Amino acid sequence: MKTKNKNLTTLEEFKEKNYGKRGTKKRDELEAGYESFKMGALIHNTRIEMGLTQEQLAEKVGTTKSYISKIENNIKEARISTLQKIVELGFGGHLELSIKI
Repeated sequence: MKTKNKNLTTLEEFKEKNYGKRGTKKRDELEAGYESFKMGALIHNTRIEMGLTQEQLAEKVGTTKSYISKIENNIKEARISTLQKIVELGFGGHLELSIKI
C-alpha cells in the first residue's frame, strides 16, 4: 500500500497558493500564458514529427522562419488566421476550435 507524502501538492493547489483562485487577475494571466505556450509547443512538436524545419514550414505558410520561431517559443501569439494557415497549409490538417463555458 502506498503512503501519501504530505509534502506533495497537486498542480491545482500550487497554482491556487501562488497565483490565487480561478478568476483572479494573476491566475487568469497565468492560465492565458499557459494556453499560448501550449499552442507553440503543439506547433513545434507537429513540425518535428512531420520532419519540417521552421524555414520549410514558414515557406508553406507564407511567413518567415523568425515568425514561426517566435510562435513556437511563446514570444509572439499567433492570430487565428495564421494558426489556420499553419495547420492547413503547413501540416495538411484541419483546425477545429471550440468554446467552453
